[in-house]
Amino acid sequence: MKRLAGLLVCTCVLTAHADGVDDLIVKLMREHQITGLSLAIVEDGKTVKTQGYGFADKGSKTPVTTHTLFQAGSISKPVAAMGALRLVEQGRLSLDADVNGTLRSWRVPENEFTKEKSVTLRGILSHSAGLTVHGFPGYSADSSVPSLVQVLDGAKPANTPPIRVDLVPGSRLRYSGGGYVVAQQMMIDVTGQRFPQFMEERVLKPLGMTNSTYEQPLPSDFASKAATGYYADGHAVQGRWHIYPEMAPAGLWTTATDLARFEIGIQQAVSGKSNPVISQSMARQMLTKQKDNAGLGVFLQEVNKNLVFMHNGQDEGFYAEIVACANTGKGAVVMTNANQDSGVCKQIIEAIIKEYHWW
Repeated sequence: MKRLAGLLVCTCVLTAHADGVDDLIVKLMREHQITGLSLAIVEDGKTVKTQGYGFADKGSKTPVTTHTLFQAGSISKPVAAMGALRLVEQGRLSLDADVNGTLRSWRVPENEFTKEKSVTLRGILSHSAGLTVHGFPGYSADSSVPSLVQVLDGAKPANTPPIRVDLVPGSRLRYSGGGYVVAQQMMIDVTGQRFPQFMEERVLKPLGMTNSTYEQPLPSDFASKAATGYYADGHAVQGRWHIYPEMAPAGLWTTATDLARFEIGIQQAVSGKSNPVISQSMARQMLTKQKDNAGLGVFLQEVNKNLVFMHNGQDEGFYAEIVACANTGKGAVVMTNANQDSGVCKQIIEAIIKEYHWW
């Protein structure tokens, strides 16, 4: 433990690298009243720096460490997408078949928009399936939590509308967390497993993401390591965080270090090195633009001939961003227990890109 300009910092620097990122983080956290932040930096396909700043919980003065869990919000999606792509490679799911051929517990209601084209897993993972519901607010710890089918149908006690097709599938990109709920149900139906169990066995553990879980509510052994979520005004989320039965789009609890392992897993797969979850060809499909800038589970950008994959995420009381280069082995993860998209994570990542000479 050390203090930087009055801010408590827990550091695990795997490769010594003097940089100005720390000072910027301290400055931005103070300016934006961010309680806690966790950082991971990847160089040459290896995690070279992990660091915690501030507090996981203000009341108890619990510091953020490299093992502190944060809600990943929509960064749950690319990790869940890798699970779906594993099933595609096993022949248990299809990227291009009608999803109703796989779904058992629930089916996408047919309507005028599905007459021309069917909803496919490829469309779901690339936000081009024509499905509704952008995102999910979650459920407070003392409220009733709906089943997944109730979420799909918008039935009480679900707090979001029914997930339905209201655009011709494949016609355009429109972000849909609702589509990933459909993908979650597909994975449950085809494996016969609970979604958190499948993801733990087939994605998280193989990638070494041992401080991560999709379990909702959060089990006590993980809860003891979890950060409390905070609003922009500094008040804590009631019950410390919300519960997300919409696990695939919003339910991942993880650390910056584990998300760095996820980035490295994609980089290794793309380069042809060992990846225990998906093959090189599937990883390349994942990082191929399907519609506009959307790949399968991630968003893509080319910068100075470098293919960059990225995603951000926001749950009640939390905000995070991941960015990585597919072909250079560079990456960054920033996670906060602050319910604000104030540009802080983006500024930190831009500083890392400059300091570590990404291009």
